Amino acid sequence: MMVNFRVFAGALVLMAGLAMPSLAADPDAATVVARVNGTEITLGHMIALREQLPEQYLQLPDEVLFNGILDQLIQQLTVAQSAEDALSLRDRLVLDNNRRGYLTGALLDRAVEAGVTDTALQSLYDETYGTATPGTEYHAAHILLATKEEAAAIKAELDAGADFATLAQDRSTGPSGPNGGDLGWFGPGMMVQPFEDAVIALQAGEVSDPVETQFGWHVIRLNETRAAAAPTLDDTRQSLTEELQQRLITAQLAELAAAAAVERTDEAIDPAILKNSALIDN
Repeated sequence: MMVNFRVFAGALVLMAGLAMPSLAADPDAATVVARVNGTEITLGHMIALREQLPEQYLQLPDEVLFNGILDQLIQQLTVAQSAEDALSLRDRLVLDNNRRGYLTGALLDRAVEAGVTDTALQSLYDETYGTATPGTEYHAAHILLATKEEAAAIKAELDAGADFATLAQDRSTGPSGPNGGDLGWFGPGMMVQPFEDAVIALQAGEVSDPVETQFGWHVIRLNETRAAAAPTLDDTRQSLTEELQQRLITAQLAELAAAAAVERTDEAIDPAILKNSALIDN
C-alpha cells in the first residue's frame, strides 16, 4: 500500500498527545487494534506500514509513532471503504496490476533471500575464477605527441639512445609526462584498443613505433609484465551476489512458466491500441 507521508505527518502531530491504547498481554500480528465499520485493523497491519516509513519517522518516540500509524490506517480504511463501490474500471485495473506486481516481487525476493548463501557464493566464485587462466598485466610508459611527425622524431631520438623518461618530461603532452610518462600497471580493457594492441605486441624493454589513438600519437615503452592475481571472494562478492540473484530469479521464473498453462490470444490485436487510454475510461 502506498503511504501518503504528508497525511501521515499530519496524523503524527494530531495524535502525539493521545495515550497509547492498551494491548493484550502477549500481542501478536493478529491482535486487533481497531475496527472500522466491522473491518479489523491488526497489529500486523501496523508493523507492515511502519516498515514502509522513511528513516526520519522511525526516530520518533514509540508512542507518537504508534498513534500516528494507527490513525493513518484508520483513515485509509475509512476512505477505502467509501471508495470501494465507486471504483472506476481504471482503478480496478491498476489495483490488479499493483497486486500482481507486489506478489511477483515478494515471491522473487524470497527465492533470492533463500538462495544467496555463503555456500552458493563460494560455488559461483569457484566456477568463475577457480579454473580461469591468470591474465597478464602490463607496466608501460608513453610519450604523447600531437602529430605523427613529432612522434616519429621522438622514436628516432630514442633509437639513438635518448632517455625515455627525460623526453617524456620535456615533450609529452599527456598528464603522465611529468612522471616520465609512467602509466603504472594496467590490464586488458583498461586502455583504448590501438594502444592496448601495441602494448601486447611489445616485449619488455621495447619501444613501439608511433601509435595513433583519439588522444593523439603515442610512443610506448613496455617496462615489464606480470601474471594478474585472481580477485578474492571478498573482492568480487558484490558482483557475484548480483549474478547469483539474477540466476535465481531467472530459474524461478522459468520454473513457474513451465508449470503454467499460458494461452495467448492477442494475434489479431494492433499493438498501437495500447495508446488508446479512452478504452479504460468510464
